[in-house]
Amino acid sequence: MNQQSKKTILSGMRPTGKLHLGHWTGALENWVALQEEYHNYHLVADYHALTTSLDTSELHQNTIDMVVDWLAGGIDPARSPVFRQSQIKEHTELHLIFSMLITKSRLERNPSIKEQVRDLEIEHITYGHLGYPVLQAADILLYRGALVPVGEDQLSHVEITREIARRFNTTWDEVFPEPEPKLTRFARLPGLDGKDKKMSKSMGNALLMSDGPEEVAQKLRKAPTDVKKVRRNDPGRPDVCLIFTYHEKFNPDAVPEVREGCESGALGCVDCKKRCGAAISEFLAPHIERRRQYEEHPERVEEILRDGEARARTTAQETMSAVRDAMKLG
Repeated sequence: MNQQSKKTILSGMRPTGKLHLGHWTGALENWVALQEEYHNYHLVADYHALTTSLDTSELHQNTIDMVVDWLAGGIDPARSPVFRQSQIKEHTELHLIFSMLITKSRLERNPSIKEQVRDLEIEHITYGHLGYPVLQAADILLYRGALVPVGEDQLSHVEITREIARRFNTTWDEVFPEPEPKLTRFARLPGLDGKDKKMSKSMGNALLMSDGPEEVAQKLRKAPTDVKKVRRNDPGRPDVCLIFTYHEKFNPDAVPEVREGCESGALGCVDCKKRCGAAISEFLAPHIERRRQYEEHPERVEEILRDGEARARTTAQETMSAVRDAMKLG
């Protein structure tokens, strides 16, 4: 497919450092697959990082660590520009305009904000934090994205983006598409503390994509299983077991055997965890090797970011020119 004929997607993450397997199943896996069909832009959301912490001392290193995981995971920067949000000033300009098109009460109804405030135990929410879905809308629409690969916890933000695009287009002129979300089947990977919580480094329940076999095995040893399967020969319930969920994603060929062994009691939880850990480590091995190559040459990562920023800036400037023309602004 010709690059010019491809539809565009914009996707990004806040730079919190090394990624975990929840990032892979909820977003990165999808990003890599969509490179063949879509024209991708991948954004390091460093402005968004300020909504939950004003400590910027590790922002640069966290950015590098995250981008290394993107590249090692299969993002091709030649096809898909990788860039930092803060280096494209048009993001802030479009954010300001969009902030005039949505009410405070609409933002307060956003369930993702409520969940984040609860999980991070935030006592006082800032203006910037409440409005970060508006900045996210600017991020997406600045590149006229038609598809947004997201985890299920971000669906409400995509809906806000669609509302803002409609409001702009009806108020002034047709400039923006109404983007659609793109979910993976395993959009929400549970964390190591049970099936009811998503994987998150801030909650201390994550398997990192850079974890070696020993680290994976150690973390899985502490993970809960079926509470009713107390002894090895007790019949288990794989559908309520966290480890079986990991088997389904990272060891799919063995799922029928694991299910049978668990339900019959022939497969104990210790052995099941060992098999699961081996499968996860086998999955991670090539990623860790590619990661090592970038870690040994950090200047390549800096060069990739500068190149991506130059390409993204050109597109952003074209969009803002269309926005100003539609608004008869200036």
